[in-house]
Amino acid sequence: MTVPPLDDLAGGWLDRAELAHLPSLRNQWGQAHVNDDLTSLSWLAMPPFSGGYHTGVLRIDGRAVRADRLRWAPWGVRRAGRAGGLTVASEVRMGYEQHAVYWRTLIGNPSPEPVTAAVEQELFAPIAHSTVDWGWLYGTPWNAGHHHDYYATERIRAEVLAGEPRHAHLLATDPRRIRLGSPRIPGIQRDEDNAPMLLEAELPDHSTTDSGRTRAPSALGTVRDITVLPETGRPMIIDGSFELTDPAGERRLEAVALGPGAVLSLEFRPAVDGQTGVILTHGNHPDSVQFGLEDGQPWLRIAGEVVAADTPLRVGQWHRLAVRITGDGAELSVDGTCVGWTQPWWGAQRWTSTVDGSAVVVTDGRGAAVSAYAFASAPGELRLHGGGAVARWCFTVPPGATVDLGVVLAVSTDRGRALDAARSAAARFDDVFAEIADRWRATWTSAFTPGNIEFSGHLPVLDGAPAGLARTYYLGALLAIYMRNTAVSPIGPVFLTGGPRLGPTTTFFWDQSEWAHTAALLEPAGLRAWIIAALGQPYEHCHSFDTRNLLPVGNHYAANDHALFRTVQAYVGVTGDLALLTEKAGDATVLDHLRAMAYRPRERRASFGGGVLVDFGRDPWELLECVPNYRDAVVSFNAGYAGMLRSLAALLRRLDGNGRVPLAEEAARAEADAAELAAAVVGQYAGGGRWNIAHPEGDETIGHVLDFALVAAELADDLGEDVRTEMVRFVTGHLLDGDWMRALSPDDPVAPRSDRPDHGAAGAFGAWPGATAYGLCRLGRPDLAVDLLSRIHASTSGGLWGQAMESTGGGRYRVAERGVANRDSNAGIAATEAILVGLFGLRAGFTGPETRPASVDVSGIGQLRNVRHLENS
Repeated sequence: MTVPPLDDLAGGWLDRAELAHLPSLRNQWGQAHVNDDLTSLSWLAMPPFSGGYHTGVLRIDGRAVRADRLRWAPWGVRRAGRAGGLTVASEVRMGYEQHAVYWRTLIGNPSPEPVTAAVEQELFAPIAHSTVDWGWLYGTPWNAGHHHDYYATERIRAEVLAGEPRHAHLLATDPRRIRLGSPRIPGIQRDEDNAPMLLEAELPDHSTTDSGRTRAPSALGTVRDITVLPETGRPMIIDGSFELTDPAGERRLEAVALGPGAVLSLEFRPAVDGQTGVILTHGNHPDSVQFGLEDGQPWLRIAGEVVAADTPLRVGQWHRLAVRITGDGAELSVDGTCVGWTQPWWGAQRWTSTVDGSAVVVTDGRGAAVSAYAFASAPGELRLHGGGAVARWCFTVPPGATVDLGVVLAVSTDRGRALDAARSAAARFDDVFAEIADRWRATWTSAFTPGNIEFSGHLPVLDGAPAGLARTYYLGALLAIYMRNTAVSPIGPVFLTGGPRLGPTTTFFWDQSEWAHTAALLEPAGLRAWIIAALGQPYEHCHSFDTRNLLPVGNHYAANDHALFRTVQAYVGVTGDLALLTEKAGDATVLDHLRAMAYRPRERRASFGGGVLVDFGRDPWELLECVPNYRDAVVSFNAGYAGMLRSLAALLRRLDGNGRVPLAEEAARAEADAAELAAAVVGQYAGGGRWNIAHPEGDETIGHVLDFALVAAELADDLGEDVRTEMVRFVTGHLLDGDWMRALSPDDPVAPRSDRPDHGAAGAFGAWPGATAYGLCRLGRPDLAVDLLSRIHASTSGGLWGQAMESTGGGRYRVAERGVANRDSNAGIAATEAILVGLFGLRAGFTGPETRPASVDVSGIGQLRNVRHLENS
């Protein structure tokens, strides 16, 4: 067997009902999501370009065509449906290393009679150019703003099949607190909510410091008679009069829900003439209803839309402000008179369009982005439609015939360049469309070719393996290539963590570490640059970083030390590049970072229990986010620290006597610390394959894959045979399930309160099967690892693994959509890592160079060819 053709790894056709999460679309510069119709895209991001809303729906005879079936390939997504007697099939591709999107639509007539149809394609390009705000929750453009609004965008996506599209982004229905005065930055606030991160109605503010978002001041005055009048039912009145006297002050009141047709009103008496500030916010969300003043004039803000009155409020007098929210818009009234109504998001508020010959140009009125649409077959009519346009073709399709339509979108900061790019691609559409797939195929071949010009390294070829194991290996390799972005970062190629709804520039330390050997083999130069950049971040205070502007993102993860240490170790072990250790990353050398991370237990020992284990604190967000009791002194990362200390000792002994200060004594101290910590971890064994969490109030038993994976990976040799056997029995009996696994045992007492499909009992994170397989290898059961790794390819939902796979019953799993799970996640590459490192033994460490043969054979598993010559063991 040789490397399988890339086409063999593309998914098959799947019915829409089989998919919880629709496919993603990527190229080497960006990402997007397909929607339930046949052509529209949302979450289009090609940094420095960020797209909002969606790109436009295909209608035949006035009706949007539903995608009944979908098929993913690395280079594009196909969707198919029916419109009357016609078959309609589309394919969308992003240009290879281009800021461009290509659509091909085939309209066929399988009937014995001619069919006449009117085909209309909306042409929207709500795209902005931004050099900042590229965090995990990156900024997207709205008619009145530039910010991430996950749930409002998802409501817009859900509306694409509507006969008469509504202003769905305005219709938030969850209960939210009424807040008076200075509003917080939207997102879950850590100082008022330390509950598990279930992500049911809002997200944390995981943006970057350059986003420019600051707290607005409070308007000064008095608020009273806050009333919510639902479309049906009884009104809710919040009694009391509330003085707003501090520009920085905020007052939180009870939670209320605003459904479609609801009216929210209040009375306000300004204390100052001509003031600017916020009066009331419904919730703490990007789409929240908000009343405020600008130079004394009242305004309403909701879901990226703003309307304002022309007349200022009079100081010292009571004024009634009200908003009525419907699917047709939101109405602002002042003292009983309507003064403004939000316009359709697709209207010409921010973006304007013009027809230029047979092309359409869309210009952002607030920035530099210019987008151009051009056509392989000129439409019979091009008419402007709000901030975009509609292309219309009318034709009769003979029996058995097919009409082929091609559309190109090119994005630039220059009108001429956008038009030239779109027109030239449209003029040779068939060739350009085919070249995209051909470039992907060539890149795939390069990934397994020593000395190729695409990557700084290459991956081994797997031959002679069982079919399921081989498919898993190559799907993991493809996932690495799919998530690789060559233009987003100044440090060179990077492997993005997830998306497309999140993070088009973001990498998480933890996720990268799950497949560090694989990355070091495929892209050693890129990984080296990433390590320097990552260690230069304040990784004690963030979980990831924006690789574009090299800024930290999010809250701290307890995994960071282990993740970064093991990534450096894998890189040095694979490449032999000891010079990296003397490189400066931030204010310290890489070696000093390794020391600081490995020695963290010395300063963070728990004050409870035996006083040896590291205390990771009370915040579940720093560990598994959604498992409320997984905090304090958990065994997983304590085992990780023990292993890190031993690896550091091995490195120090290797460096001892090489012209440096004597390091043997430091190595001995590290080994002693490791032995003490390892013994404390083993002492937390609860029996039956489960482990105890040490809390200040006492121990608590849990059955989670993270404990299994890290104890097995780091401390396998410290475990007695009975413990090893019971750990294997627990994983196979409680966690492994058909094509995938569960992260948390379903019979665990905390399971009902941890329903997210990545870290709870409903499914498992993309990395966990690979980490589990590696743990099984460490515990002497590679046969079980082979069995697991040979099955998990069936859980990809016709594409590649996502952040979370959820159980659908009977041992079947699919890529989850709920819980804000990412459709794509590089963590799934851990399966390929487990094959390379666990089954074939390519485990790289710090102890010294070892020459390996160019091929590695393992009986019953297969052969690896083109293995990198220099390895460390």
